[in-house]
Amino acid sequence: MLFRELVLENFGSYLGKNIINLLPDVSEASRPIILIGGMNGGGKTTIMDAMRLALYGARAQCSTRGSLSYGDFLDQCVSRHTPLAEKARIELAFQVAEDGDLRDIRIVRYWERNPKDGKDTLGILVNDWADKTLLNTWDEYIENLLPLGISNLFLFDGEQVKELAEQETPPAGVFDAIQSLLGLELAEKLAADLDVLVTRKRRDVATSKQLEAIDKIESKLELEQLELLAVTAELVKIDEKLKIAIEQEAQAFDKFVLEGGKIAAQGKELDLEAKAIQTQMEQQRQELGNLAAGSLPLALIAPLLAQVQVQGSIELRHQQGKAALDLLVDRDLRLLDYLQQQSGLENQIADIQIFLERENQSLISEIESGQSGWLGADIAVISQLDNIIKYELDRDIQKAEELGNQLTRLAANLDFLDRQISEAASPEEFTRLKSQESTARELVSQLKANKISTNRRQEELDRIINKTRQELATYTEDNIKLKNDQHIIDSVVKVKATLQIFKEKLTLKKINKLENEVTECFRYLLHKSELVQRVTIDSSTFTLSLHDHDGKLLPKHRLSAGEKQLLAIALLWGLARVSGRQLPIAIDTLLGRLDSSHRTNLIERYFPAASEQVILLSTDTEIAESEVANLRAQGVITREYILEHDPGEQRTQVRSGYFW
Repeated sequence: MLFRELVLENFGSYLGKNIINLLPDVSEASRPIILIGGMNGGGKTTIMDAMRLALYGARAQCSTRGSLSYGDFLDQCVSRHTPLAEKARIELAFQVAEDGDLRDIRIVRYWERNPKDGKDTLGILVNDWADKTLLNTWDEYIENLLPLGISNLFLFDGEQVKELAEQETPPAGVFDAIQSLLGLELAEKLAADLDVLVTRKRRDVATSKQLEAIDKIESKLELEQLELLAVTAELVKIDEKLKIAIEQEAQAFDKFVLEGGKIAAQGKELDLEAKAIQTQMEQQRQELGNLAAGSLPLALIAPLLAQVQVQGSIELRHQQGKAALDLLVDRDLRLLDYLQQQSGLENQIADIQIFLERENQSLISEIESGQSGWLGADIAVISQLDNIIKYELDRDIQKAEELGNQLTRLAANLDFLDRQISEAASPEEFTRLKSQESTARELVSQLKANKISTNRRQEELDRIINKTRQELATYTEDNIKLKNDQHIIDSVVKVKATLQIFKEKLTLKKINKLENEVTECFRYLLHKSELVQRVTIDSSTFTLSLHDHDGKLLPKHRLSAGEKQLLAIALLWGLARVSGRQLPIAIDTLLGRLDSSHRTNLIERYFPAASEQVILLSTDTEIAESEVANLRAQGVITREYILEHDPGEQRTQVRSGYFW
């Protein structure tokens, strides 16, 4: 079995359609590794959840599901930014060899927010054609191919390895997976079926007194089961009430906000903000007043100022002409006197004299024909007027406009605050709204507490019922005189004894093989191979024990945290090898607690050899620059991806490449 492709659409943080090609190169120079890099919270665990969800649907053991119903979990998985018209969708395509042929199977699951009946829609395509037969028997098919009980041995994360490394005995999930993988659960199931058969036959041969005793136990069991049904029904009611209470709490809060309760709670802050705006407006008005005390009012008579400027220029020119006329006449006399003293210029002097007289007469005419000087401004006043018109007025007008715009904005803000303050609830209304919100919140808390206590009662009843069933199953057969069916019961006793012996021998055989594989894997991964000579496994608890070269027990606490983690990985690797199943392995954040030498051993020895397909999901500090360079140098990577996460938009996109 090889995963070919994973498609995530509006699932978790993956908005839109993201396609990840997972098919490794399995040619002679095998490159089994698909490397996916992402920071914590960037969507690595979501990829693991998507693969589990695609394979097992409602039975999937996903990381964020907890105690949620399947419908609530699916609703939670829809990306928060998904458009209303779109749905969440996951697809997982894989190849599997069956009857000598290679089949391409694609699992498609899609759903919308608040999915109808709390379910997704499942589709199965075989070689790109819909297969209704496989669709109807999918749970049975996947159980034969990759049973849910052993899936955690092939799709696992660093936290699972950490838990396995720190506990003396394997966790319940791993314990069950080991039994399933070794085939030991079949013997347990057969023994349970034999107990059911014996119970039926005992009723057939029991005396009336014994039947009375059995009936009493069964009546007790029936009452306990009825109580369990009642408790379960009560849980359903509590869930319905809790859902309504949560909606009412949200409505009470919305009403608190809409009717001014929130504004009333912020009353002091809003008053302070309004006073601050009023202070700013007063400052702006003072600045406008200062401008009004300067040149700014002259802007009202700008056309008159322009006329004054023109008149001033004219009068200044006339003044300059009068002042220059006497000087020009005196200069002309000196020029003519000078020319008469020169020889050879007698003919030209008369023409020059006529020209100068004509020019002087023209200047006199211009001065005498000019307008009367009503302004009487000197050059300093004219210069000051030019400066006001060209510079000061434009500057003051621009400043006044800026201040006016600022005052307009501040007035709008103040008006908005005044409206908010006016919308605030009265003290009496605030108290009423706050009380309603608190009551709704307290009801939610109470219902949650009721749900917890009812859940506990349900668990307690489960234990009581199991005990009663055991009491019924183990009802002393010494008091039952077997007749017609006695030989069946006797045979069952013998079969169970034989089955127990078979189970013990089968367990020892399987455990011995597993011990050899785990020892080989652990010594191969451990850089101090002389530390441990053999790993043994308890046949009843599956507890691991370590032995040195002298056969002496090596306390597990002598191992470092990294060595314990390597031991846990060796157990998972050994189980995968003993299973004989060619299945993909997906590993999420595995190297967090390992030192550099142990990391190197995993990089060089485990990842390339763990399976024909190894999907690694890592942060930049686990498979860092040196580790990825090592993997590339070995030529064991087929594809590399990077999960680009935008915390602001809560969105992840899949890109080709890695951190380096």
